[in-house]
Amino acid sequence: MKNDKVFNTGNHPIEMFLPMLHFCDAGFTFDIATVSGGPVVLEMWAYPTKDEHVKSLHESVQSMMEKPKKLADIESLDGYAAIFIPGGHGAMVNLPESVELGRLLHEAHDKSLPTVTLCHGPAALLATKAGEKEFAYGGYKSVCFTDKTDGTTPSFGYLPGQMPWKCQEALETQGIEIVNTSETGATNVDRELITGDSPNAAQNLGVVAAPILVEFHAE
Repeated sequence: MKNDKVFNTGNHPIEMFLPMLHFCDAGFTFDIATVSGGPVVLEMWAYPTKDEHVKSLHESVQSMMEKPKKLADIESLDGYAAIFIPGGHGAMVNLPESVELGRLLHEAHDKSLPTVTLCHGPAALLATKAGEKEFAYGGYKSVCFTDKTDGTTPSFGYLPGQMPWKCQEALETQGIEIVNTSETGATNVDRELITGDSPNAAQNLGVVAAPILVEFHAE
């Protein structure tokens, strides 16, 4: 944090599993990858403990979450129907500087491969700049968790201080137009980029994105 306090974060489980449920229902399976190959970390305070569908999906992919692939081990996106980057403040930690994620996002961009993300997940799009590459999404429209709302979270104890940098501001600096001013559960589709504004958008994002993945996969 800006005040040097430590905040343990990761992926928001609702933002991860609700879209995945829709992808699963559409017939897709998953490969899970992290920058280091280390386990996926969830923000368990937000886990929907009474949702049996989420719990069942979590159990089915738990071994992959505990021992994911390394991004560097994914040589190409041949055979994949999409990239999905869940939100949670964890998406702002090491993904924006990942050369390997940037390589895959550039490939997805070049192939018009659906790229699905929400809340703070769009911060990971900054990885396309890693390695002195050109940012891939200049001129795109997106929604995300707004800096205005993020700035209020220390006041009610969610964050122990302000984030070291601002997701929305960083994206806008690179030429993305953020089209939401608050979090309403909104989604946005601009070419291959499919985004949601918050955890409230997780269900809507799955509904919107799954048919797009099916159509792309069928081509």
